[in-house]
Amino acid sequence: MHRRRFLQSTTAAGLTLAALRSHAAYFHQAKPKRVGLIGCGWYGKCDLLRLIQVEPVDVVSICDVDSIMGKEAAALVAERQKSGKEPLLYGDYRKMLAEQELDICLVGTPDHWHALPMIEAVKAGCDVYQQKPISVDVIEGQSMVAAARKYKKVVQVGTQRRSTAHLVEARDRVIREGRLGKVAQVEVCCYYHMRANENPPDSAPPANLDYEMWTGPAPMRPFNKLTHPRSWRAFMEYGNGIMGDMCVHMYDTARWMLDLGWPTRISSAGGILVQKDSKANITDTQTATFDHGDMVVNWTHRSWGDAPDPEYPWAVVFYGDKGTLKASVEKYEFKPRGNGNTLTGKAVVDMDKYPEDRTERDLEPLAAAANRAHQRDFLAAIASRTKSVADIEQGHISSASCILANISMQLGRTLTWDAEKHQVVGDEEANKLLRRPYRAPWVHPEPDAV
Repeated sequence: MHRRRFLQSTTAAGLTLAALRSHAAYFHQAKPKRVGLIGCGWYGKCDLLRLIQVEPVDVVSICDVDSIMGKEAAALVAERQKSGKEPLLYGDYRKMLAEQELDICLVGTPDHWHALPMIEAVKAGCDVYQQKPISVDVIEGQSMVAAARKYKKVVQVGTQRRSTAHLVEARDRVIREGRLGKVAQVEVCCYYHMRANENPPDSAPPANLDYEMWTGPAPMRPFNKLTHPRSWRAFMEYGNGIMGDMCVHMYDTARWMLDLGWPTRISSAGGILVQKDSKANITDTQTATFDHGDMVVNWTHRSWGDAPDPEYPWAVVFYGDKGTLKASVEKYEFKPRGNGNTLTGKAVVDMDKYPEDRTERDLEPLAAAANRAHQRDFLAAIASRTKSVADIEQGHISSASCILANISMQLGRTLTWDAEKHQVVGDEEANKLLRRPYRAPWVHPEPDAV
């Protein structure tokens, strides 16, 4: 059966039993896949541990520039994987990829370290699970797509809303069955108070952290306790703010559910309007508009105050002439205009099947179930050598669109995007911002030279 038709025929809850057996038979006829992880912080471990839960892989190596974090992750992997073996530790991903013959590589580094390891991993023969956003600038993402295609590797992006069971159900039950009617506007939003608002003094990096390597191609900032391990998202030097962290998820969800490609016009406005005392330099308030011609997607984030709808603080809302669909990581709700049935659905929580989840530090139960489904889709794509549901090109479109919104805000004007040429039309100042300067000796990847 063609993979696309197969996936469409499965239930929203996941793969059918027959499909799971077929998938398992494929992978168990050979040796377990050799797996390596680059970046074993919060989501690097989350991704790897979900992969271990759905497939008896052999995690042979872990790379992290924080020696303590690496050791802790290696011990945890030894507890979880079937072999009980502790993976080898590396401090440089290049050395790991050169010495280990890996089948799969997961990249869970901070955002400024996404492009180079992913490109080197596919060159080394790996299929890759790449955390979102895929890049910190547009040309990085373009180069990553080019590398995946050149080396014919499966690259799944961690936009796991595409594998979230109740959202698959909402897409099929509401949108594909035409209950919304004509959809011309979508709202995506995040009102979580997730911006770091401390202002601690700079300090020397801890002895267990190779801060030179941690910084890599990004600008060298004085070390600060917000930098590592979790609050690096507070700084634009390492990412793209809440746009790159949270908008990329919900905008990608809207594109996937409606089968949208690139936007043609992008505009954005915002800044640090309220939380001015923090050391963080990302916006606390921002809006953006992604124009898809006869479809407009509007984004809002605000890291202060209350959400307009407390039940949907991080969400996507589809407005149709026949009704409205609200969706989040927790649930969905469709309300028709006039008479008709309200449809609802809730997130799948399967923690009873994975009791180890109950004690895993910082685990998000709802995301864990979606992540497992996303890993299964990744493995199925590897088996069939086809594109995964969150293929690298889809990740690039969603990531780059958010980056373009930040550029629009920076320049104070709307950008017209030519996706084929990968340029902003008639705006050389904007085009210069498609590529961030790299700190020496790191060299920025180029799509024609990967």
